[in-house]
Amino acid sequence: MSGTSLDGVDAALVDFSAAEPRLIATHYLPYPQELTIRLLDLQCSGENELHRAAQLGNDLARLYHESVEALLLKSGMSNRAIAAIGCHGQTVRHNPQAGYTLQIGNPFLLAELSGIDVVADFRGGDVSAGGQGAPLVPAFHDAAFRISDKHRLILNIGGIANLTDLRPEKATSGFDCGPGNMLLDAWIRKHRGLPYDNDGVWATSGRLIPDLLQTLLAHPYFELDPPKSCGREEFNLAWLAPLAVRFPAEDVQATLLALSVESCSLAIERWCGHPDEVVICGGGANNSALMRGLRERLGLARVVKSDRIGIGADWVEAVAFAWLARQRLLGRHGNLPEVTGARRLRQLGAIYPA
Repeated sequence: MSGTSLDGVDAALVDFSAAEPRLIATHYLPYPQELTIRLLDLQCSGENELHRAAQLGNDLARLYHESVEALLLKSGMSNRAIAAIGCHGQTVRHNPQAGYTLQIGNPFLLAELSGIDVVADFRGGDVSAGGQGAPLVPAFHDAAFRISDKHRLILNIGGIANLTDLRPEKATSGFDCGPGNMLLDAWIRKHRGLPYDNDGVWATSGRLIPDLLQTLLAHPYFELDPPKSCGREEFNLAWLAPLAVRFPAEDVQATLLALSVESCSLAIERWCGHPDEVVICGGGANNSALMRGLRERLGLARVVKSDRIGIGADWVEAVAFAWLARQRLLGRHGNLPEVTGARRLRQLGAIYPA
């Protein structure tokens, strides 16, 4: 998995032979800074972008292969023992309203380098059926984390934050809440040259700007009813900078932390009622200031990291795309129309043979 945060590759080796998935090995491979810059440059149209996208796809495939090799080395397994690689690819455009979402990563090259079949292009099948193509992880959350006697929410805080509502005796629902780490990362990268705000330290050094928070929360996306999904197209520095230009940078960071907390909390209150438990996964689970803010804002809800229910917070999405790849190999659907708005259940992903 390589997500909207553009920080690197999360790779997980998963055994699905038992009732619950077993995580055998994990590996995190950070993106070189120049690769992140090139990917950010590709978010907007520019000179020779098709060539740049193709070259980046090849570079990503080689990084994915490096991650696979590290996993195999850690586990002591050979490529012959692996059924398939589930590869999400790197999203560079997400515009389901126009009928497309684009992830790059050259799965044919990854299959050639690794000697393992690859399942990729998970989102296109859902979009072709009229869906958002996102979020896709709620189907895995439903399979792995649903319990019959507790109203549980899964809140995945990556670059974008998304919710899965696992209410007993109700169909699973879910949607993208809005920015998770994406604006926090972009703002500290712009002002301090750092890839992320470690543990929210810079944010806690600043003061909340209430008027700015209300302005940010007035973004039309937050008022849309689910199903809905978002990305850099909606939340980016070009949108933020004119609104924040007259404020101290650390105060803006504090306000962006509050935006992540408040947008997630408002989404829960508006569409999910009163859960018994909120389970946090994704990179945001490692930000103690963000976790503290969610616990305080949500009040009675029990807020815990996904480590407490079986899968480490850093690895849930990678395991989810391994599960989606397995669904494709078994000929089973991978989407939930109640979540994405698709007209029907669809098998997701294309198989690229080694």
